[in-house]
Amino acid sequence: MSAPEAKRPKLADKANVLMVGTGEYTTGYVGGTAADSDKGAGVVALTMFDLRRRGKVDRVGMCGVNGKKFPGIRNHMQKNIGDVYNNMDLTCDTFPSDETVDPKAYLDAVSTFQAGDVAIIFTPDDTHYEIAMACIEKGLHVMVTKPIVQTLEHHTNLIKAAKEKNVLVSMEVHKRWDPFYADARDRARSQFGNFQYMYAYMSQPKHQLETFKAWAGKSSDISFYLNSHHIDFSEWTLEGIARPIRVTGTSSTGVAHSKGMKTEDSITLTVQWENLNDKSLGCAVYTSSWVAPKGDVHSQQRFFYMGTNGEINVDQAHRGMTVAQDGKPFASVNPLFMKYTPTNGMFSGQGSYGVKSFECFVDACRAVNAGEKTVQDYDDGSLATVGTTVQGTAILEAGRLSLDADGRPMDIVYGEDGHTPVGIKPHEF
Repeated sequence: MSAPEAKRPKLADKANVLMVGTGEYTTGYVGGTAADSDKGAGVVALTMFDLRRRGKVDRVGMCGVNGKKFPGIRNHMQKNIGDVYNNMDLTCDTFPSDETVDPKAYLDAVSTFQAGDVAIIFTPDDTHYEIAMACIEKGLHVMVTKPIVQTLEHHTNLIKAAKEKNVLVSMEVHKRWDPFYADARDRARSQFGNFQYMYAYMSQPKHQLETFKAWAGKSSDISFYLNSHHIDFSEWTLEGIARPIRVTGTSSTGVAHSKGMKTEDSITLTVQWENLNDKSLGCAVYTSSWVAPKGDVHSQQRFFYMGTNGEINVDQAHRGMTVAQDGKPFASVNPLFMKYTPTNGMFSGQGSYGVKSFECFVDACRAVNAGEKTVQDYDDGSLATVGTTVQGTAILEAGRLSLDADGRPMDIVYGEDGHTPVGIKPHEF
């Protein structure tokens, strides 16, 4: 066996994982207590600890900005993970130190990891690019929450950097592992013909404005945060069938403004899609809001899709399961996303699509490290790789540009391949 082969890692080798971001989705810890949402125990950290228990992950690190939060985070994780599930090792290296506030702490954290390790980034949208680039330059495989970045320029740079370092870079979109969405996608692609129309709606209750007050309206908006879900579904579904060519943004205002936040309450992006085989047109309407009343679900999520040969409705928020319990509000629950209730004292949410999204990425990174797969193998739609999610970024950026131009439509410009957006320009009437 040659020397390089002798050093090649095996698929059995465990992944080391750095989690960047310490907020709701990573830990479930918001404002000094458990998040008032469907993610009070978090998702990312819980999943990484369970993957370690199952032999897929070894070292776990967590990086934030304010190290003074870590004592509270550790107590929170012990209460919501360690005391709830058996055999959970919560050992975690944290950055910066418990006495330090450092917005660039991720640089120190990344320096303690090696090429081939994994970074999972759940931070405010405007920080994704710099953090992801630092991780890529170190040779880490990177998963970034949606939106992966906010501009086509940054997206293109990530693609180039990932190719140069031969690392896997992907966007975290757990809806791709939702069996309802996955089946809807496959039906649309195989049975419904050309794209005609789609309407998607996603909301969160208005108390989320407090959760996200550090960045809401300052560095991002509700469209980047929520419309990104169903825009990715469209890009994933219509790959090779249709492409987005024009985006118009409109909005509702009032509630956030009354709280002193200069941001839209709701944003609607109307997107013109062009079917590739005959240049016929389709239309998609994506609406997102963070001023909804608190209801039976944390997030209303639904869409209607119509092709030339069929249509489908999906209500992601209501799966036919409701729970009433003393001291708690009536709720429609979705254990398909995250099953927090233990089975015989053990975490048993491995089949949930909130977990599968991360586990599949970790498995892919281990396979690439072992030489059993190439980075390019995952451009087949099995992961939302950086190279296959450019249209989504173009739609979101064009939507923001349209809003800032008082609703002027924005055209998406394509390169020679006719598939990858290379620019955005105001529509000429």
